[in-house]
Amino acid sequence: MNILVTGGAGFIGSQVADAYIQAGHHVAIIDNLSTGRREFVHPKAAFYQTDIDNPSVFEIMKNEEIQVINHHAAQISVHDSVEDPVADAKSNIIGTLQLLQNAVSLGVEKVIFASTGGAIYGEQDYFPAQESHPKRPTSPYGLSKRAVEDYLRFYREHHGLSSVSLRYGNVFGPRQNPHGEAGVIAIFCSRLVAGQAPVVNGDGEQTRDYVFVGDVVRANLLALGLKCSDVFNIGTGQETPVNELSRSLLEISGSKLEIKHASRRGYEQRRSCLDYKKANDAFGWEPEVPLEEGLIETYKFFKNNAA
Repeated sequence: MNILVTGGAGFIGSQVADAYIQAGHHVAIIDNLSTGRREFVHPKAAFYQTDIDNPSVFEIMKNEEIQVINHHAAQISVHDSVEDPVADAKSNIIGTLQLLQNAVSLGVEKVIFASTGGAIYGEQDYFPAQESHPKRPTSPYGLSKRAVEDYLRFYREHHGLSSVSLRYGNVFGPRQNPHGEAGVIAIFCSRLVAGQAPVVNGDGEQTRDYVFVGDVVRANLLALGLKCSDVFNIGTGQETPVNELSRSLLEISGSKLEIKHASRRGYEQRRSCLDYKKANDAFGWEPEVPLEEGLIETYKFFKNNAA
C-alpha cells in the first residue's frame, strides 16, 4: 500500500512511518521540519520538505500514487493556539482541507486523522470519557480538531472518502519535542537531564491520560485494516495527576531536586481520561505499556540524546 504520512518527521508521525515501512508498505513523508527532525525520517521513505497546503503536494500525491493518508501534520501547542487562533486555523483547518481536496481529486481511499481526546471534550462530565461525550473544547486547538472531524464526515458523506479519527490522550515517549509547552513528560525529562527541577503549573492535581507512543503507533497500524469510518479514543482509561508524574520522574532520574510551581493556565482542563473500549471492540486495540515502563524508556531516550 502507498501511504502518505504528513508530519512524518515529527514525534508520532515518524514512528508511525517507521511501523508502516516495517509492515511492508511504501511511505511518502511530507514535513516542513518546523518541529520535526530530518534524522527521524526513515531511510526507505520518500521525503518531501514542504507544507501540507503547498500546491506541490498534489503532484507529490499523484506521483507517489497515494492510497491512504495518515495525517499527523499540525500546530500542536494549545498555548500557541490561544495566542494566535488564526495561525492555528490556517495550519490545522485550512491546510487539512487542501489535503482533503487533493485526496478526493486523486481517488485516495482512506484518511487516518490524528485527533485529540484531551482537548476535544473540554471539562468532562464523567470519567473516562466515551466517544459520545459532548465535545466542548476550551482552546482553538481543540476547536480545530473538532472542525476537521466534522469536515471528514462531510467528505465521507459527499465524496465517499473513508476516514478514521483517532482521539489521542496525552501521548509521550522517545522523540517527543521538549520545547514549548506541549508534552509535559518530555519537558520534565529534558529539565531533569539538564539538572533543572520540573515546573508544575497550578497545584499539580490536574490529571491527564498518558499513553505511550508505541501503543499509539500500533493503533495507527490497526486502523489501516478497519473497514468502517469512525472515531476512536486512544488512551488508557487511567488518570494521573501531574504531581504524581513529576514524583515518578524524580525517582527514575535519581534527582534530589524539589518540584517548582508556577501559576495555573486558565485554558487548561482540570481532568482528562479516555475510555478505549470502542477501539478494543472494533480493531482489538488496548494499551500495553504501563506508565512507569514508558517513563523509564522516555527518560533514557532524553538522557542518551542530551545535547
